[in-house]
Amino acid sequence: MTRISRLFTAVAIVTMPMIALAQEHHDSSADEALMSGMDKMNHDMDAAPMTGNADHDFVAMMIPHHQGAVDMAEVELKYGKDPAMRRLARDIIAAQKKEIALMQAWLKRHDSQ
Repeated sequence: MTRISRLFTAVAIVTMPMIALAQEHHDSSADEALMSGMDKMNHDMDAAPMTGNADHDFVAMMIPHHQGAVDMAEVELKYGKDPAMRRLARDIIAAQKKEIALMQAWLKRHDSQ
């Protein structure tokens, strides 16, 4: 098992009980949308192709991780009311989309090598 795999396994062991608890208690459309986004992110991170190249594997897993942040921020914009949190959500969307584009470009350049 690679360091990255061990790290993500450790994170999953710690966070999965919290996610399961949160899933038992969603009582709003916003909660359901946030948890759906988390489920998709976790699925897509698990499905990321691992190559043994730490740079590649890092990027392959970070793209869905960042997309998960975008998806959650979009939920905040749809349901949230607090101006500061809405501003933070817009900032997260802008920053994460820029980083996703950078990582996708890196993968495109390096997958052919």
